[in-house]
Amino acid sequence: MTYTPEIQEKEVTGATIWLTGLPSAGKTTIAYELAGRLRAEGHRVELLDGDEIREFLSAGLGFTREDRHTNVQRIGFVAELLASNGVKVLVPVIAPYADSRDAVRKRHLSEGTPYLEVHVATPVEVCSVRDVKGLYAKQAAGEISGLTGVDDPYEEPESPDLRIESHDQTVQESAAALHALLGERGLL
Repeated sequence: MTYTPEIQEKEVTGATIWLTGLPSAGKTTIAYELAGRLRAEGHRVELLDGDEIREFLSAGLGFTREDRHTNVQRIGFVAELLASNGVKVLVPVIAPYADSRDAVRKRHLSEGTPYLEVHVATPVEVCSVRDVKGLYAKQAAGEISGLTGVDDPYEEPESPDLRIESHDQTVQESAAALHALLGERGLL
């Protein structure tokens, strides 16, 4: 006789929340604020930071269009895997090309996994003043090239699930707007 315990799993809805925008737009700051709030509410949350992904998952990739696409697809794969297992996955990654973001969305749709695209729509002039990593200063000094939104393309989402004007509101207000969207979509 075999004992088979009855397992009752709580219905947990995972989702990928992709925050796209220019460097220094506020994507990561908003994601960390939202992650804290979601964890406090008891949600399982992972944050896939673009810099960490480049170091550990996409080491060796450059910044060509092809390499950027590959990086976004790798992140999208991991995000979908986590989200399909009940995790709220916050992805503050530039993902400058619309076709790359669309491929990630289609993967999620094909798997039945919720996906939200959030455009952190901070003007390049504001981003260059924030210049969190010093990239705009390096680009202006001629030390680097290929800076997204300056001398490399950034294709803004045409119809994101949410557009956040981070330069016109606090981090807490931005995170609250995103939290409200999750509620409206039944993802809380």
